[in-house]
Amino acid sequence: MDQLVTTGGGAPPRPLDLDSARALAAGDGPYGIVDIGSNSVRLVVYERMARAPLPRFNEKSLCRLGEGLAQTGAIHPDNFRRTVEAVRRFRAIADAMGVARLDATATEAMRRATNGPDLQRAITAETGLRIRILSGAEEARHAALGVISGFFRPVGLVGDMGGGSLEVAEALDDRVGERWVSLPLGALPVEALLEKGPDAAKRAVDALLADGLPPALTRPVFFPVGGGWRAIAKAHMAQAGAPVPVVHGYTVDTAAIRAFAKTLWRPAKPGAPPAGVPARRARTLPAAALVLDRTLKRLAPEKVVFSALGLREGWLYAQLPEAERRRDPLVEGAALIGLPAARVPRFAATLVPWTAELFPGETEAETRLRVAACALSDMGWRDHPDLRAAEMFRRVLQFPFIGIEHPERAFVASALHARYNGKADDPALLPAADLLSRATRRRAAVLGKALTLAYRLSAGVPEVLEGSRLKVGTDRVTLEVGRLARVPDSEVVAERLAALASAIGVRRSEVVEV
Repeated sequence: MDQLVTTGGGAPPRPLDLDSARALAAGDGPYGIVDIGSNSVRLVVYERMARAPLPRFNEKSLCRLGEGLAQTGAIHPDNFRRTVEAVRRFRAIADAMGVARLDATATEAMRRATNGPDLQRAITAETGLRIRILSGAEEARHAALGVISGFFRPVGLVGDMGGGSLEVAEALDDRVGERWVSLPLGALPVEALLEKGPDAAKRAVDALLADGLPPALTRPVFFPVGGGWRAIAKAHMAQAGAPVPVVHGYTVDTAAIRAFAKTLWRPAKPGAPPAGVPARRARTLPAAALVLDRTLKRLAPEKVVFSALGLREGWLYAQLPEAERRRDPLVEGAALIGLPAARVPRFAATLVPWTAELFPGETEAETRLRVAACALSDMGWRDHPDLRAAEMFRRVLQFPFIGIEHPERAFVASALHARYNGKADDPALLPAADLLSRATRRRAAVLGKALTLAYRLSAGVPEVLEGSRLKVGTDRVTLEVGRLARVPDSEVVAERLAALASAIGVRRSEVVEV
C-alpha cells in the first residue's frame, strides 16, 4: 500500500479488532467543547467521547477577541459582549441537545488581555461554564495531540495557526515531543503587519521565525492546523483538481504549496477569494498564506499533510483513557459508521481473519485498511443493485474518517467498489483511483472480490463463514467448505470464487467440501 506518513515504529501495534457490541453501544451521550479563540468562538458537539469522534453540530461566531489587542492590551468592549452572547447561545444549544459533558477552553487573546480574567468571570456568570485558559505550552501540546489522534502514527512537526498565535510542536507517533514554541503570528497580528505592505510584513514574520524557531526543530513532514490553513488547502485542491475532496490527509509537495501561498499573500492583482474559500475567510487568508509560506521556508520539510483536527480534538483525545487512545482511529470510525448499518453487525469481525488468508505478510498499515473495508462491507445493501458500487465508492471518498490519507481512502473505496461487483473500467473510479499504483489497485480488487464471495457463500451468517477457508496456490484458489457452507447456492459461489481467482491472477478455482 502506498504510504505517505512516516510511521514511528517504536510503539506496539494498535488493536484492530471489530467489536459490534462496542460500535452499537449508546455511550454516555454527546460531548461538546466550546473553543474561545482569538478570532472566533466555536461550539462542536460530538456524537460521543470516543477515539474516532463524529461531529453532530458545528457552529462558530466571529468575535475577533484579538483585534487591536497589540495596541490596547485589552479586548474591545463590543467583542467582549459578542463573546459572552456567543457562549450563552452555545450553552443553550448544548443543553437542548442533551450534551452529557461540555468543556470550554480559551487561548491567546484571553491569555494576553488585561481584561481576559473579567471575560472569564462574565462567561461563567452567564453560562455556568468554567473556562480553562490554556498556556502556550498547553495550546501547542493539544494541537499536536489533535494530529496524533487524527493520523496513523504520525511523525512530524505540527503548526497550529490561530487568530492570535502560532504554535509549533513535535508529533512523535503516539506522544508529543518535548520541543515546542509559541509565536505572536496569528491571523490578526499578521493582518495588521500586512497593512504596512507585503515586503515589510514578510521581513517582520521572518524575523520572528528566525528568533523563535530553532534550526534543529525540523522534520520531513509538516502538519498545518487551523481554519486559515485549511482554507488554503481547499483553495489549492480546487485549483489542482484534487481527486479526493477532503482536507484531512491532503498531501502536497512543500515547494508547490509555498508557490501557491505566495499568490495569496502577494497577489498579482486584487480580486475575489480563490475558489473553495468561504467569504468569511477572505479577510485573513493573506495573513495565513504569508505565515505558511515563511514557516515552510524556515523549517524546510519535504511535504505538507493538512489536518482537519487540532486543539479541540487534541483536548478530547487527552480526556480518553489510555486504552481508548491506543485504538486505531480509522478502524474505530469505520466500525462506528459501518457496523450499525450492516444486516448482521457481528459478521464483519468474521471477515477479518477469513480475508487474511489472501494477504500473507501484510504490514500493520495494510491490515488496518483491510479491517476498515470489512467494517464497511455491508453498508450498501439498501441501495439499488445498479448503484451500489459507484455509490459506495463516492461515500467512502468523503466520509468523515480520520487516520487516513487520500491514497488510503482511494484503496478502501476501490475495494468496496469491487465488493459490489463494480467494473475495473467504471468511470466513477476516476480520477481518485489514479492515486493508486497498479499493484495496489489489484490488491483492492482482490479484497473486494473476496468480500463478495464471503457474503454469497455464507448469506452473512458468521457460523457458515467460520466453517470455510480460502487457500491460494501457485495455479489455483481453493475454497474449503463444510456441508453448511454449501447451502446458499454452490453454482453462484463457484462463479464468485472464479472471479476472485481472476483478480489474483490464477486460472483455476475449486470448491472442496471437507
